[in-house]
Amino acid sequence: MTIKPYPLHFKPEFKERVWGGRALEQFGYDVPEGHIGEGWVIADHENGVSHVLNGELAGQGLDEIREKLGAEWFGSAGSRSGNGRFPLLIKLLDCNDDLSVQVHPTDTYERLPKGELGKTEMWYVLDAKPGAKIIYGLQPGVTRDSFAAAIADNRIMDTLQEVPVQAGDTFYIPAGTVHALCAGVLVAEIQQNSDTTYRLYDYDRPGLDGKPRELHVEDSLNVTAYEGAGATRMKTDGAKPNEWLTLAESPYFVTAKGVVSGSWSQETSPASFDILIVAEGAGAIGWGSESIAAKAGDCFLLPATLGAYSLDGSFTVLRSRVPADN
Repeated sequence: MTIKPYPLHFKPEFKERVWGGRALEQFGYDVPEGHIGEGWVIADHENGVSHVLNGELAGQGLDEIREKLGAEWFGSAGSRSGNGRFPLLIKLLDCNDDLSVQVHPTDTYERLPKGELGKTEMWYVLDAKPGAKIIYGLQPGVTRDSFAAAIADNRIMDTLQEVPVQAGDTFYIPAGTVHALCAGVLVAEIQQNSDTTYRLYDYDRPGLDGKPRELHVEDSLNVTAYEGAGATRMKTDGAKPNEWLTLAESPYFVTAKGVVSGSWSQETSPASFDILIVAEGAGAIGWGSESIAAKAGDCFLLPATLGAYSLDGSFTVLRSRVPADN
């Protein structure tokens, strides 16, 4: 049976985290009880799968859709990944407390868990409380030896760079970049489809089970890019209406910001699906004679075979694609 392509709207898979809160409720989601830190809004991973809310595929997981339609719907580049699953993982993160100081490996790290990929990612700050900050990279001159010594002496915070953040800030975080989100930020995260994180420091706090969370110091020291991995950050308040502003380019995703004003014609590429995350405002996505409402916190997967579509209304959107030469 042939299914006509249409924008897939997903229900997140929610994750309780020791640092989470209740901020994801503002998007109208039925958030479960507890300290909910992550909503995996587009996910095809053994640790979480998101499910479609609308249309003919309603109720089906992204893993099922990938098996049935991935080669056709995801595009020539978007249907390829290092582990056979959907290539990207899209999250909303509610940082009610500081996250652990952490680093992610590359695809080539020899101690990756079986079936896992490395993890290059980016953040777009949806909201930030006054004085909010993040940890983003090492201080200049930090080496493996000095980093290891600081960790052993409980001086790791002296080696890290802290950066103030505001809504609209973007951070590109290639694998090997030491980083941590801190309390008071709400973030959209676009990343490789990986759940591999190496923790360096967790503030000596108990986890949800009352026990300290595991640290991975040796792996972290092994994968850290001491000379830098190409991390970049930018303010995005200069984005012009109905023009794409590129936020991050990597071998795994290219993400741009658009400020929709009125009606803006778009088209998917045969190489890749489009992922749209609505950052603020409201409007609709139209295709053919149909449309679907879009509001802040919504996330859509538009098949590569969809073709022409429109963004209508007054809202800010993030668009992510897999580069054609992936």
